[in-house]
Amino acid sequence: MTISLTLPAASGELEDLTLNPCGLWRKPTELIRSRKVYAAAHVTPKVLGNNVPGAPADIDWDSTLAFRRELWSWGVGIADAMDTAQRGMGLDWAATQELINRSAAEAALIATPERTVRDLLACGAGTDQLDPAAVEPGEAGLAAVLAAYREQIAAVEASGAKVIIMASRALAKVASGPADYLALYGTLLSEVREPVVLHWLGTMFDPALACYWGSDDVAAATATFQTLIDTHSEKVDGVKVSLLDAGHEVALRASLPAGVRLYTGDDFNYPELIDGDGENYSDALLGIFAAIAPAASTALQEYDAGRPAEARAILDSTRDLGLHIFEAPTYYYKTGIAFLAWLNGFQPGFQMIGGLHSGRDVNHLVKLFRLADTAGLLLQPDVAAARMAGFLNTAGFAAEVSITEGDNA
Repeated sequence: MTISLTLPAASGELEDLTLNPCGLWRKPTELIRSRKVYAAAHVTPKVLGNNVPGAPADIDWDSTLAFRRELWSWGVGIADAMDTAQRGMGLDWAATQELINRSAAEAALIATPERTVRDLLACGAGTDQLDPAAVEPGEAGLAAVLAAYREQIAAVEASGAKVIIMASRALAKVASGPADYLALYGTLLSEVREPVVLHWLGTMFDPALACYWGSDDVAAATATFQTLIDTHSEKVDGVKVSLLDAGHEVALRASLPAGVRLYTGDDFNYPELIDGDGENYSDALLGIFAAIAPAASTALQEYDAGRPAEARAILDSTRDLGLHIFEAPTYYYKTGIAFLAWLNGFQPGFQMIGGLHSGRDVNHLVKLFRLADTAGLLLQPDVAAARMAGFLNTAGFAAEVSITEGDNA
């Protein structure tokens, strides 16, 4: 079957694109062991829900949880209730708690002694039940941030999931310097039941996190971060660093205490970081893995089989798609993740909570479609073509799908 679709070119004219078949991806038949990987998953809103900016999230739980089961079927863990799920961009704390509990209940159904709930699911604990604008610097503000973190960590621990301590907008506002970060995080790490993941999110993902760890100088902030890890290494499962700076990650990775993982959060440079430098490699906790799970899983299976060159080639084949989805303004990458999920049939409509589906323009989404096709990540090309045509027709382009018998070119 050959599938063609009319798409707008850069000039604005329409041109025909003959779609590629889906890639030769394969689901694992045993546990993936070469790397520890979590895909950060998004949430699907109810089609008729009131998911306008500022409204409480109204989530389509069937589609949201079905997507998580799909990711698990590819052998990867899920990082939930994080920025990909629109924390701070539409997902309120009440909906977050329900998401954590529902995802954990699903994980418990498939957990085994070899693949525990903590392996299957890691969830973000932050302070977004606080309004940063209402929290004042000083002891009272720090106490409020600590209490908010405690509440969310307790919720994640009660679910059975691994805790990811997320960066806090409120803490960025009230902390006076590195000592405040070390004291507050040190208290939390002394209290957690099991080792956690520490998440350092850069300003390209959230501008409100400027000067995190007490400095806008990356080297100085890293020194504070390193001190925290070294002091509490027995309570740190790993660190996720989302600064989009491969050199910084490689240096930090080499300096971590034994047993502390570096979960790359670099959605630009993940192929070489996961591949490693012959001495060290990064594990992964990535939003892009929600979009490329079939390819990522197949690559990880190649690492397990002792074929690193083949694994790296697969990861490299997805790089252009990742670069595009996460292009500036990077915090709108979630729109591309949801758009590709819709194209692949994992949600009924291209909508997002908080109206965030408006975060990218038509040209961006057309290019995303082309790059996903090139990477073999349109899993059902006929479905994707029909949905893309409908989207373009709604946008004002007269797109048509042509299907003929025979193999795709």
